[in-house]
Amino acid sequence: MYITYIARQAILDRNSKTIGYELLFRDSPDNKFPEIDPDVASSKLIIQNHLQGDIQSVCLGKLAFINFTEKCLINKYPLMFDKKSIVIELVGHSSPTDKLLKIVSFYCEQGYKIALTQYDLNPKWDLLFPFISMIKVNIEEINPKRLLPIVNRIKPFNIKLAAEKVETNFQLQALAEVGFNYYQGFFYHEPEMIEGQTLAPMKTQMLNLISETFNVPLNYSAIADIISHDVNLTVGLLKMVNNVATSTRVEITSLKQAAAYLGEEKLKQFVTILALSKLTSDKSDEVSKQALITAKLMSVISKHQAFSEVSDYAFITGLLSAIEVILCMPIETIVKTMPLADPIVKALVKHEGLLGDLLVLTSNYIVGEGHSITKLTEVYGVDANYIHTEFVAASRWCKELGIF
Repeated sequence: MYITYIARQAILDRNSKTIGYELLFRDSPDNKFPEIDPDVASSKLIIQNHLQGDIQSVCLGKLAFINFTEKCLINKYPLMFDKKSIVIELVGHSSPTDKLLKIVSFYCEQGYKIALTQYDLNPKWDLLFPFISMIKVNIEEINPKRLLPIVNRIKPFNIKLAAEKVETNFQLQALAEVGFNYYQGFFYHEPEMIEGQTLAPMKTQMLNLISETFNVPLNYSAIADIISHDVNLTVGLLKMVNNVATSTRVEITSLKQAAAYLGEEKLKQFVTILALSKLTSDKSDEVSKQALITAKLMSVISKHQAFSEVSDYAFITGLLSAIEVILCMPIETIVKTMPLADPIVKALVKHEGLLGDLLVLTSNYIVGEGHSITKLTEVYGVDANYIHTEFVAASRWCKELGIF
């Protein structure tokens, strides 16, 4: 019996804006298709994320890049999706057969965007150029400079180039010079450390705002004082609360009113989310969204008996899991400026302890990366299907916040 879960990887443009996510069926911790019929993999992806209603939630309203084999295409699985919401990724093809040409031209005529993957530079694929909108290249297998002659051949067809397996920010400039338009990989998780970097007053203020949420009971006056220095903070907080407080019919207009409707714990979460949004730049937008989803998913999983003793720390740990990238400062330096509990520090700095395991399980689950996923779910007895359901819910929640 396979353990089923869906991983996603962001695809970003040259301005670090997320254009969509590649969604893949996984049953193993190595982020590859399982050793079963890939047609079954794509079928299950559709069932889990479309028929159950949540491909848009998982992708936060962005494009979903989905692998389709020839058999899936013949069975017209893509037609189950809105053509504006997906990109068809061609996989498992060794050559552009007459059958494949007929299939691809059909979907092109229907208005679907099509991406050619596993591209090997062979001129035989030029036959597909009139029908496709993107070519994806694994830069670990093909030197990007070899694409230079291809750029001129694809220009008349307005085909975009996407680089896969981009691991460092250093690679981005070279890829842009070659002519790549989009990038997929873990480069945006790599912190760009700036020597001698100090925190701007506004960022220090936001870290102080986060720190205030650790006070028990919550000090409304202190939080209100920090927020009052910027009218946009107050407006932003109340807008965010009203976006998700759908169970109330009364518009929430103050911190104390928000606490009355939401409870102190949820209000704390909203305050920390607001602070994170103010620390986020365009360049760290994607990693901040992932931190929000990580925080929400960690909070839910921590209710499981195995993680109950760290449940009070789960949300804030997930939220701060990207702070190093966002602030461009070493995590060791950042944690010294905040009154964080020891389990949170150990989890963030070294991924140690029960809270560290929860952080690793959650963050690796979201992107399908890391060998520890299966091991940790088995050790702690957490059902992978349950995690998937809550991942979808956390993604929907992130989108509903309306802050990115």
